[in-house]
Amino acid sequence: MQRTLGSLQQLGVRPVAISADTPEESREMCRKAGITFPVLSDTKVEAIRQYDLLIAQRGQDGREISGPGEFLLDSSGTVRWRKLTEMHPREITEAAKVLQ
Repeated sequence: MQRTLGSLQQLGVRPVAISADTPEESREMCRKAGITFPVLSDTKVEAIRQYDLLIAQRGQDGREISGPGEFLLDSSGTVRWRKLTEMHPREITEAAKVLQ
């Protein structure tokens, strides 16, 4: 998603990621990957459960893990588009154009 950040922002999209990792783990991942958009920490997996992203298995450390998913929410917070697969930033950009 970082690669298409400029295109998304031009469409008024503000990417935000949610991770089951701790804030420290998320910061380190962002630093290593060069991610500049916000990554929120959901260690209790509350939002991850609500968006149906929880994977049945647990990580090596025993914590619950989430799968990738992309969502576009309108200004009222209503989910207008979702895809529960690997990240495809170009598809997110195209979906955002359609929702304009």
